[in-house]
Amino acid sequence: MSFLAHPAEDPSSSGPIPGAADGRAHLFNDRTAERYRRSLADGVGLVASTVARTTRPFTGVTPAELAPEISGVDLDRPLGDPAAALDELERVYLKDAVYFHHPRYLAHLNCPVVIPALLGEAVLSAVNSSLDTWDQSAGGTLIERRLIDWTAARLGLGEAADGVFTSGGTQSNLHAMLLARDEACKLAEKETAAAGAPLTKPRILPRLRILASQASHFSIAKAAAVLGLGYEAVIAVPCDQDRRMRTVALARELDRCRREGLDVMAVVATAGTTDFGSIDPLPEIADLCERAGVWLHVDAAYGCGLLVSPRRRHLLNGIERADSVTVDYHKSFFQPVSSSAVLVRDRTTLGHATYHADYLNPARSAERLIPNQVDKSLQTTRRFDALKLWLTLRVMGADAIGELFDEVVDRAAEAWRLLDADPRYEVVTRPQLSTLVFRYTGGPSAARLDPGLLDRANLHAREALAASGEAVVAGTVVDGAHHLKFTLLNPETSLHDIAHVLDLLAGHAERYLSSSEAAVSEFPRARAS
Repeated sequence: MSFLAHPAEDPSSSGPIPGAADGRAHLFNDRTAERYRRSLADGVGLVASTVARTTRPFTGVTPAELAPEISGVDLDRPLGDPAAALDELERVYLKDAVYFHHPRYLAHLNCPVVIPALLGEAVLSAVNSSLDTWDQSAGGTLIERRLIDWTAARLGLGEAADGVFTSGGTQSNLHAMLLARDEACKLAEKETAAAGAPLTKPRILPRLRILASQASHFSIAKAAAVLGLGYEAVIAVPCDQDRRMRTVALARELDRCRREGLDVMAVVATAGTTDFGSIDPLPEIADLCERAGVWLHVDAAYGCGLLVSPRRRHLLNGIERADSVTVDYHKSFFQPVSSSAVLVRDRTTLGHATYHADYLNPARSAERLIPNQVDKSLQTTRRFDALKLWLTLRVMGADAIGELFDEVVDRAAEAWRLLDADPRYEVVTRPQLSTLVFRYTGGPSAARLDPGLLDRANLHAREALAASGEAVVAGTVVDGAHHLKFTLLNPETSLHDIAHVLDLLAGHAERYLSSSEAAVSEFPRARAS
């Protein structure tokens, strides 16, 4: 008996399928390839025209204003027409999106993206490879591995290095801390067994500590909590005036932990802190970790752009001695979110994240040397995000990326000089990368203003600027006081843009200070004194 389909029912036939649900017409396959082409062309055209006519990074829309637009969409009544859906999308999303490509978006670590990466995004989403196993992504697996090898070589981690792409710096840091934790537990189990008093992992975990600077990313503390160590397992090491980890303080903490019977499972150095862009003294920290036999992790999520910098690669000297490194291509390599990786000096340590599932990556696959990336990853299903970086390197080249990053670092240096000479502001530290943290003070004539009032003026200036849509800046707290922050990642941002935004911020702050509410409640006291 033949089980071949009757010719009239052959699903590969070009004619309509009797009784087929309407949804089948929307599946992307050989029969709908032209529909796919038209739909994407319309979508790309809409985005291109929107970006071309965008004159501000933001409209200033509030949650209260936009929420009714979104909640008013009846998701149970499809529009049926891609053109109508795009029209609606323009109204509920594109019109009020925050546009990172605009030169006056100066807020967070969001970069404008390069066109080759956008081409990669279109390809990878259509093919929809999953990078967990070879039998789901043959070429993709090898491309990702090649890019990991390329990055490891740029880092200088050596021939035994390896790694895997991740969703971002937070996951990369979590992954690195998992490996460091299990390496520390393995060592403690071995040492206590040799001493005749073996300890198991549940009894070792309370002894583990992570040393990271006061300016390190909060994801390190979150990783400690997720890994069962608790937030209190992270010890903050003091920073110097440039917001770099003090190596003398680190040495002191390493010694204190040893004396108190605590096991330092990792020291986390940062190559580009989120607030200040500061780079910890990597060679000195590596020396201390080597002497103490402690895992060194370098969070270079921000500073990894220096790997391709024609002029500033030396700022990462010492990173080649790390046991693990976080890189975020979607920050300083101008890639769309998400594109990140965690790399390790010794590929065998990645085995701490390996779990063999019979249906997916059985042990026999490893024995046959089949390259399943899930063996290294915390994720199972995973996008082929490496393709974006691959096409970027193949079209632009690494030097072109590095030159773009050098441009924003140059611009930050120029902006620091502008701020340092402006009596209306005080700037916290001279940047190593492209972040500036500063505070409106009102100048010498406002020296006696109440610090709390100045806090509120800085907060108001940031919020009023965003509401105007003319520019977007970030904010943070330094030594208990509210500050403003520029994060420069757009080579199109000019010094004129920065000067204009500083004038806008000062204007908003000055109007707040002279407003009737502020004047009645507090301002007279300052003038009277």
